[in-house]
Amino acid sequence: MTDLPPMAALRVFEAAARRGNFTRAAEELGMTQAAVSYQIKLLEERSGGPLFRRAARHVELTDLGRQLAPAVHDAFDLIRDAFAGVRAQAEGALTISCVPTFATQWLARHLGTFQLLQPKLAVRVETSGQLTDFGRDPVDVAIRSGKGDWPGLTSELLLPATFTPMLHPDLAQGIGGLREPADLLKLKIIDPSDPWWQLWFEAAGVTCTDLGSRTQTRLGAQILEANAAAAGQGVAILTPWFYRDEIERGRLVQPFPLTCDDGSGYWLCYPPARRNSPKIKAFRQWIVTAMLEDTERAT
Repeated sequence: MTDLPPMAALRVFEAAARRGNFTRAAEELGMTQAAVSYQIKLLEERSGGPLFRRAARHVELTDLGRQLAPAVHDAFDLIRDAFAGVRAQAEGALTISCVPTFATQWLARHLGTFQLLQPKLAVRVETSGQLTDFGRDPVDVAIRSGKGDWPGLTSELLLPATFTPMLHPDLAQGIGGLREPADLLKLKIIDPSDPWWQLWFEAAGVTCTDLGSRTQTRLGAQILEANAAAAGQGVAILTPWFYRDEIERGRLVQPFPLTCDDGSGYWLCYPPARRNSPKIKAFRQWIVTAMLEDTERAT
């Protein structure tokens, strides 16, 4: 099978044949006229004869050039159409990887607004506590919890992860009420290994020596701990911003006003190279604005 000529030479030939001028072809392709002439010479050597006749201010295709030009033009049209189709498909769907708590307590409740603004964009949400590998996974953006220090990614803070103990009001009444933070130690602690507990008790002036020896109940996601607390299964350390509805309905209470912050938060993450993708730009603009408005309404 005959080897294909260099793609760069074919690209130059197609532009020159269409423009009828080496200078204009060079301007279109961002090349010098000398570079265009060089690529045409390479193709003529592969073709076995001249492809253009040089005139004073333009070029004309030879018989050999006229034979080759339609096939090359059609081939580039097929490539352009195929690439446009792939790009349209890619830009027509947005895949979001999101930690379960944020997905359940905020994103699922507000995503419909984004879809109304972007009716042609199909949105898919994948909930996972694992870090997305953007080089491997078919994901456009991720919402992660942590401190925003993920190398190679743009990370924008959406919400600081403040934390405080929360529980069902009946559980508190079962021990005669909670008068001081140390009273929480009389209750079952959901996931006592969570470092947030130690930080909060220290800020409250309570010395805890038995957290490590308590029965370890790990549910793997804050939303699961919140559900357990709302069911009266113990006291959980939670981000109260997520549970405003549960507080209003009396399913959870925040017994003490003290909240703490260790620098963690919920972050919108994406590779810097994708920052100009229209769908990512649209989602970023929407979620940043929506989060800000929701936070302002809550204060």
